[in-house]
Amino acid sequence: MAGHSKWANIQHRKGRQDAARSKLFSKLAKEITVAAKMGDPDPEKNPRLRLAVKEAKSNSCPKDVIERAIKKSMAGEGDEYEEIRYEGYGPNGVAVIVEAMTDNRNRTASNVRSIFSKNGGNLGETGSVGFMFDRKGEITYAATAGDADTVMEAAIMAGAEDVESGEEGHTIYTADTDLAEVSNALEADLGESESAKLIWKPQTTTELDLEGMQKLMKLIDALEDDDDVQRVTANFEASDEVMEQL
Repeated sequence: MAGHSKWANIQHRKGRQDAARSKLFSKLAKEITVAAKMGDPDPEKNPRLRLAVKEAKSNSCPKDVIERAIKKSMAGEGDEYEEIRYEGYGPNGVAVIVEAMTDNRNRTASNVRSIFSKNGGNLGETGSVGFMFDRKGEITYAATAGDADTVMEAAIMAGAEDVESGEEGHTIYTADTDLAEVSNALEADLGESESAKLIWKPQTTTELDLEGMQKLMKLIDALEDDDDVQRVTANFEASDEVMEQL
């Protein structure tokens, strides 16, 4: 019976993982469709679409899902989505930015407000925490792309603003308006990146203990589980020990 119980737990966990991947692919496809509708359906002629496709590929999104999303935009199919940003505070005063894409503003606002209140947070006005973040482009490369000096030199030549290198790889930051251009220049020098996307980079962070992290992750998980929410950013940090326990 113990073996059966363990197998049931494994199946349950796999089911949750499959559902999470399906939801992620759906959100990535939504971004691709919107990006293609806003510009040219050819990624080479549409920087936002090219970045959306790159992000989808970096998350192992199937090729047919990507192609179907682009075709949907060309056929004028699908709902008209509006991009909305929500700002608020999570447990322990952590600043949270929620980026959503919705066809019903009232539904999304109500859902996001409810998730905040049920998970120890408070939804604020637009701009209530945004000043604590900088809008940046983020490009990541594996450690195999080169040593820190090589990547730094390539980043400077490409017009990047900053580089953080470590054992796990390299993270290159750009002005938000320069992301596509810098990404293209780096690809010509270092090869294809692992990821290239716009982010909200915290100016300061709030350090959390295990209990604080558990509360915050409960809020973030609930937000990310909402179909209208595309991305969630929070200005927290935690020690390696806390992350291992989590």
